[in-house]
Amino acid sequence: MSRTERVVEVDGATADVLRGLWAHAAEVDGVGAVSEAFRLAVGPAREGVVHLLRRADDDAVVGYAQVAAAGTPDAVAELVVDPDHRRVGHGRALLDAALAEGARSVWSHGLLPTAEALAASAGLTLTRSLHRMTRPLTDDDRADPALPQGFSVRAFQPGRDDEAWVALNAAAFASHPEQGRLTVADLHERMEQSWFDAAGFLLVVDDTTDEVVAFHWTKVEAGQGTGRAHDASADEVRDGVGEVYVVGVDPAHQGRGLGGPLTALGLAHLARQGLAEVELYVDGDNTAARRTYERLGFTDAAVDGQYSVTP
Repeated sequence: MSRTERVVEVDGATADVLRGLWAHAAEVDGVGAVSEAFRLAVGPAREGVVHLLRRADDDAVVGYAQVAAAGTPDAVAELVVDPDHRRVGHGRALLDAALAEGARSVWSHGLLPTAEALAASAGLTLTRSLHRMTRPLTDDDRADPALPQGFSVRAFQPGRDDEAWVALNAAAFASHPEQGRLTVADLHERMEQSWFDAAGFLLVVDDTTDEVVAFHWTKVEAGQGTGRAHDASADEVRDGVGEVYVVGVDPAHQGRGLGGPLTALGLAHLARQGLAEVELYVDGDNTAARRTYERLGFTDAAVDGQYSVTP
């Protein structure tokens, strides 16, 4: 008999099964099944994180859901069902279990029709959208832009910049429900990932005070790009996708002309890696940011949606 198993930690063997499930779903659906923060939470027990494993009659894992910030008004869930086991009630069972754990909203990656129908069947309404925007990278992007007078750029220095960056990130994203809450431990967890490269974590410094006032953190997964150097031949074929991972400016330094050059700094770094394309994520209601990215040549490639319990 099918059942939903609630656990607060996931062992290594089960984590491998889940990664296989996510990969299969991503291949079929054309979008990632689970966001980075939720993937990172799979493993040892974490405060406020609940894992829900959906098992078929033979006890095989055919679906997964996670509730983050469980027990708080911000509890949010993500769920995925193995494409080979859909349309038989596993998705609704996982959603009901997540709601029973106190989830107030659930993310749908790619706004797939099946996910929209599932959310509607539970009375959830779309309350937030997250746009994935992309643009090609060319050799014209390779040159670093000029920063406003009095500012310079350097790479993030692990051990020196950790706490200062977390404080700056919190200020820059004070109203953001996820990004603004990152802790030093969250930063270190990301620094331990195979994709982390301090050279692509660019900090803008006020030359007068030596204070870090803005940043552009780029992300390149292993195996992406040609890895060519700054002075490599411009005739080399481009390959792979890089990401504008996070861009932030200290609110006290907004309006100083840092936004445009800050974005271009990261694009230049990615272009010099031989990457063919760059992507980023931006909230649908952040009209100013979306217009800025559109002026830089970005266009919508996909949209994720957050469905919430009706108050």
